Amino acid sequence: MGRPATRPTALKDGFYIEIRNKGSRSGVKLYSGTKLQMHRAIKMYERSKEVIILGESVNGKFLDKEPKHHVAD
Repeated sequence: MGRPATRPTALKDGFYIEIRNKGSRSGVKLYSGTKLQMHRAIKMYERSKEVIILGESVNGKFLDKEPKHHVAD
């Protein structure tokens, strides 16, 4: 066990979603290189997890102002 990181990690350019257990406050960010891959990951997790679409990241910043909650159809 080491010491925790002192600076935030740099985000790659691409698309991000956050996966959480239903009712949880924190989750895991998942990276996808393309929008199609992001939608495939959403389909895979939407039944059992809460999915939040963070959007596209360019130069370490998200282009979308607010994350969107994905609701299973």
